[in-house]
Formats: sequence, structure tokens, C-alpha cells
Amino acid sequence: MDAIRKRLPFAGYSEAYALPNIIRCEANLYLAQFAFMKLLPAKFIIEQALARGTLTHGMKVLETSSGTFALGLAVVCRGGGFQLEIFTDPVMDKGLENRLNSLGVDVCIITEKAREGGYQRSRLDALHARMKQLGHSCFLPRQYETPDNPAAYKLFADQISGMLDADVTLVGSVGSGGSTCGTIERLRQKAPGARLIGVDTFNSVIFGQQDGERKLRGLGNSLVPKNVKHELYDEVHLISAPLAFAATRTLHERHAVFAGPTSGASYIVGRWRARQYPGETVVVICPDEGHRYVETAYDDEWLRQNGCLHEGALLDTPSSEEHPSTALPPWNRYLWKRKSREAVLSLLEEV
Repeated sequence: MDAIRKRLPFAGYSEAYALPNIIRCEANLYLAQFAFMKLLPAKFIIEQALARGTLTHGMKVLETSSGTFALGLAVVCRGGGFQLEIFTDPVMDKGLENRLNSLGVDVCIITEKAREGGYQRSRLDALHARMKQLGHSCFLPRQYETPDNPAAYKLFADQISGMLDADVTLVGSVGSGGSTCGTIERLRQKAPGARLIGVDTFNSVIFGQQDGERKLRGLGNSLVPKNVKHELYDEVHLISAPLAFAATRTLHERHAVFAGPTSGASYIVGRWRARQYPGETVVVICPDEGHRYVETAYDDEWLRQNGCLHEGALLDTPSSEEHPSTALPPWNRYLWKRKSREAVLSLLEEV
């Protein structure tokens, strides 16, 4: 662990934000709880750009994000003296917007959805238009496609292999693909049999669903990011918003882990996997703490008003559909088996 800390590119930042606490909550189930996971790739991407000379002082940083990657960039850019513009949409919560503003970020909220790709496409279009205006005086981190995003998680993978062994079952939510793909690639260098389970939500296109409204944020996408390497996943689980919110509360009640809904979604999948396969060591990625969600995931009235109040006990078993495009809420498991996205989606014609 000391060797890992010496390599951390986080000069000036608390180590509490660099790597997660590893928490054992059942015999073979561990939680990797980050305080602020997206600070890891944000710092790494900016440092690599500075080292290559693609980012120099005086340039403006532009990015599209509605979540904590924006906050990670804001912290790094503030510390490094860079101006930052974030292109987002109305789903960004006011608390996050206020934090970005306090760090000097120009937040541009895009209010019109593109016909294909939704807000994420319209945000990208606005970003590219701004890039053309600024020319060579701007830098785009490109979290969805830069290989520096997954590469940042080598430190986390080394933490897992150093504490538990590399031959684990890794469970994590999928948005940009950076955390799950980057971590498992590093683990499989030491243990090729290490398993990866991706957690997505319904109406996300990443694993073959049709695009639609998603009340569960922090995972899923209306476009397929280049950093999602589908051939790395052994299984894919789709979780509904009500079930994820309920699991988040259960995680807090049973294990005193105060986390966000993406952690809850991954927790319920990891708990199921650990109980089904007691010989495996299951590690669940919990990307952030629960402070942003006190008035949403932890508020019964908000959940009720948004149709997300889960009634009854948590489900113990997912359903399994023949194809991810036909999966229905609240929870579906699909055996992906390290196939390409094209190979899986081509099966639709045979269903």
C-alpha cells in the first residue's frame, strides 16, 4: 500500500479522495467505497495532458458532464489555475451546480434534447461548437473516449490485488466505462480469470436497450461510449430506479455505508453474486458518498413524488431474459460472456 501511495498523482489533495476504503460486509463480499471516485480520472487525465503538452497554461478546459466528473475536473482545474466550462442539462442537481459555481466553473445548461442521443448528443454538439470558437486555445478531456480514463484505475486495481488478490469478481456501474474496464484490465494482467459484472439501468443504450427516460443517474447513457469495452464483461445486470434507491437505503441501514444510488444498484447485484458463488471474492465499486442524495434517495417524500418509492423487501433474485433489449424492470441479469456488443445485438434477429 505504501508503494501505491508514493505513486499517487495527487499532490496537494487529501489521500482520502484518492483510493477507497475496502469494507468487508459479508464473508466474501467487499465494498470499495470512494469518497469521490471521479477525482481519480479527472486528475490523471489533466496530468497526462500537461505531460504531453496537449494542455498548457492559458488554455480553457471544456467537458460535458452532469455528475461528479464535472466536480472532479472543477477541483483539479481550480488547483491548477485553469478555466473550466461544463456543458450539462437540466438533470444536474442544484447542489452540484452550486459547488461548480463556487469553484469558478462556467456551467452551460443545454435545455433541448437531440432527436437521437437525447441530452447527451445535444451537450456534445454544444461542446463541439464552443471548441470551434476557441480553436487551439481549449482542451477537451473526453472522458467517454480517452484511454487515460480507464488507465487512471490501475492504482485502484493494484489496491485490490494487494489487499485481496487479483482473482476477484468486480461489480460496478457503467457510465463512461472507465472504472469497470480500466480496473478489470489491470486485474486480468495478474489473474486472467477475474470476472466483471456491469450494472446498468433500463432505457440505457449501452448494452442494447432502447433509449428513454432514466430516473437513476450516474450510470447508463443515451450514446455508447468508446471506453465501454463490451468484450470485458461476463455479465450485465439492469436495475430499476426504485430498486436501486431501496438498495441504497439498505446499504446504509445494514452496513452504515452512506453512498449514492449507483452504489446501491451495484450492492444488490454484488450481494446476490456473493451468495450464489460463495467461493468467489466479490468487490463492489461504490463511487461516492451519499451527501448529494439526502433530499432524493434518502427522502421518502421525494421518492414517492417521483414514483421511485420501493415497496416491500428487496428482491433476492434477478430475472433472466434471452436478450438485453427485452429485459424488463425491476432487475434483469444477462450472461454477456465477454462478447462484443455487435455479437450480442445480432442475436436479436434470432430471438
